[in-house]
Amino acid sequence: MKTGQLIVIAFILLIGIASCSKKNILVLTNPQANDRPDETIVVGRAQFESMFGPAAEGTLPALKLNGTFVPSQADDLDGDGKWDELVFTVSLKASEELSLTVENVPATEYPQFEKRTNLRLGIPKEDGTFEEVDHYVVPNGLDAFPPIAQGEGVGWENEKMAFRVYADCRNVKDLFGKLKPGMILDKVHTPELGDYHVLADWGMDILHCGSSLGSGGLALLEADSLYRLGSTDSYEYQKVVEGPVRSVFDLKYKGWHVAGQNLEAVERISIYPNKYWFQSDVTVTGFTGEKQLATGIVTSRLTKEPVQFDAGKLSYAIATLDSQSLNNDVLGMAVLLKRDELTKVGRTTNINYFNLGYATVPSKEFSIVVSDTYYEAQKIQNGVPARHYFFAVWGLENPKWNDLSNFEAYINEEAEKIENPIQLKVQ
Repeated sequence: MKTGQLIVIAFILLIGIASCSKKNILVLTNPQANDRPDETIVVGRAQFESMFGPAAEGTLPALKLNGTFVPSQADDLDGDGKWDELVFTVSLKASEELSLTVENVPATEYPQFEKRTNLRLGIPKEDGTFEEVDHYVVPNGLDAFPPIAQGEGVGWENEKMAFRVYADCRNVKDLFGKLKPGMILDKVHTPELGDYHVLADWGMDILHCGSSLGSGGLALLEADSLYRLGSTDSYEYQKVVEGPVRSVFDLKYKGWHVAGQNLEAVERISIYPNKYWFQSDVTVTGFTGEKQLATGIVTSRLTKEPVQFDAGKLSYAIATLDSQSLNNDVLGMAVLLKRDELTKVGRTTNINYFNLGYATVPSKEFSIVVSDTYYEAQKIQNGVPARHYFFAVWGLENPKWNDLSNFEAYINEEAEKIENPIQLKVQ
């Protein structure tokens, strides 16, 4: 064999070896001896590129399982035009190891997936319809009604539940229960969906909030008093990302007046498929030292005592479960946070402060003074995000939620998943 032929063969072998050694397999390992269906995994860009190297300009990372694209999205969280996190959803059996192929796909050709999360802030138009907006500054001091937003505020949902927060000075969180999968927030407050206070085939508004913190509303605990995150000088909505496997938005507040202090806060809410909870990361600024952030659950219709318990190995939960929905069936709600951040579990009085003259929104008989609330407080530091998870289940959607032990078991299972993330490695 001639020398030239040997060189060509050697060159081909080197190319083959190089291509074979290129690492494009992401291996997932479930560290738990339990199945984890619809597990959503978030990988930061720095971590991803440390494993697979930087992708070519104009491409986005995607993943395949047995030749089929896995539902995913590459999210730009800071608006600089570059992706920051790869988010994807897979199902893993107990202790399973799963291998995914990494591909860089042209951004214009990124695969489309079923939409399993949704955001909505609709502003009324002159013709009576609503225009969805990605950014909105709520009018200062708004306390007049009818509301200025579709469904009265910002909504977020997955197949299991839909949540909303009022876009006005109340800033109370509320719930829509679902009887079947599907996104409903785009149709709320329209003739197509009908009156959402009346039970329909899709579900209904299932929560009475009054002057409580509703389903996960926020307050600062100062000297045994709760100062609602509401009636701020500025209240702003900003959509961050809306996608098939995760949706994220920010609620930004300035001029939060608490016991003579002028604070600011940003709540970043994230929702994922097939979960009966959403994630909240709250950052408060304008103070020194340490404070206590409270997250609450309405108690006005409770006939049974709320509960508190350890969840997982590192978490703590408070929960209510009772025939407390607006349809007079069972509704369960809970707050989960890290145990080492817990400062207090408490319950406010059920005094009607509106009737005592503390009237903030007369047309809604709403008072800025918090009442009818069971809450869990966590220590926070200036400028450092504090995370909690808010759960909600409806007995009419699934009869198993009529049993408190099932709800507690679910919270515990989810806490263990959060504490034991899926392990990643390169092959």
